[in-house]
Amino acid sequence: MSKIEKIAIEIPTEDEIVQRARDMIPLLRTRAELCEKERMVPKETIQAFKDAGFFKILQPKRWGGYEMNPNVLNKVLMELARGCPSSAWNVMVLGVHPFEVGLLPSQCGDELWSEDNSVLVSSSYAPFGTVTATEGGYLLNGEWLTSSGCDHAAGGAFLGGRVSLANGEQVFRSFWVQRKDFDIVDDWFVVGLAGTGSKKLIVKNVFVPEYRSHVIGAYDDDSHGHVNDLYKMPFFYVFYAAVSSVIIGMARGMVDLYIEHMVPRQNINQAVGAAVQDPFIKGKLGEAYAKIVGATARVVQNTEEAWGYASQGKLVPLDIRVRHFATNQFTGGECFEAAHMIFKKTSTRGVWLNSPMQRQMRDILVGANHITQNQDNIGDLLGGQLLGNPLPAANPFGVKPPVAAVAQ
Repeated sequence: MSKIEKIAIEIPTEDEIVQRARDMIPLLRTRAELCEKERMVPKETIQAFKDAGFFKILQPKRWGGYEMNPNVLNKVLMELARGCPSSAWNVMVLGVHPFEVGLLPSQCGDELWSEDNSVLVSSSYAPFGTVTATEGGYLLNGEWLTSSGCDHAAGGAFLGGRVSLANGEQVFRSFWVQRKDFDIVDDWFVVGLAGTGSKKLIVKNVFVPEYRSHVIGAYDDDSHGHVNDLYKMPFFYVFYAAVSSVIIGMARGMVDLYIEHMVPRQNINQAVGAAVQDPFIKGKLGEAYAKIVGATARVVQNTEEAWGYASQGKLVPLDIRVRHFATNQFTGGECFEAAHMIFKKTSTRGVWLNSPMQRQMRDILVGANHITQNQDNIGDLLGGQLLGNPLPAANPFGVKPPVAAVAQ
């Protein structure tokens, strides 16, 4: 039993913790340029996030967490990204992994948090490295790219890898690797979200015990919910919805900056005078805002619908999981369209490096490129499912299609 388990936990309300995020927006704005130049979130900012309780939102109560509705984290991210997208991205990544720890045997959480329940864990799920099954666990070797916030993750990282079974089938697993077992290589030189510090991890012949691993696409009573009802939520959905929420916050931040830019502006080349009277400036802002509101409503509603099942101890039905997982992936494209729509109306003023709008635009571009925002492939999967097609053999829902469907 962990020492943390014996401590009384004071849990804030949803409104309180979301307001803490909202109150940080001005501070995050002032630090955004430095965050980008340093290519990592300042330690002081991470500590402020810890003090605000953001990393406890999805952490099991057993280790001092809040075990809150995932929409609390989503709403916090929507606020933080208005001020600094890179900082919010770190909260998203480092704040989702306490949920994943809740899917593993309690021995893992005891090892990670028994002495310090504020220790953070980063990740790199794309199976860049190699995994070999061995007696009692797995051997990991290779390079894992883009581990956001790894400099702040004294608790190590979750690494993704494919494991070959005796029948030739491959299973996608996640492995908790302790910090002492990998090196960090600073290779994060990118066009946007530079402040996330998403560096490369090098792993050399590291043994990971079986209990520190799980099938990342699995979703059943054995893989979810053994801690409590929160962990009945599909992990993939919780993670993907959190990414979408950060991007929504980035787009909302672009609207904030655009309004501040346009209110005092006078049109020199047009007869309308004040920019706020320009019908095209007003029209583009209205259209962009509507796109962002629509994306926000979808993510929040999807999460609430899933929570309606999980909070009653039920698994979310497959057809609803597919709909949620798929429709959230359109967020990146919609938010990029919205942000680009109003960025174009800033003319040359928006392109100067001392304009926060160009940084916000670049951050949204990179965020929308994330694999969780792959609207092309997921649109095909969702449309096919609506038309009665079976799920493909490789799907993110842990579901194996009928044998006949695989053979086609």
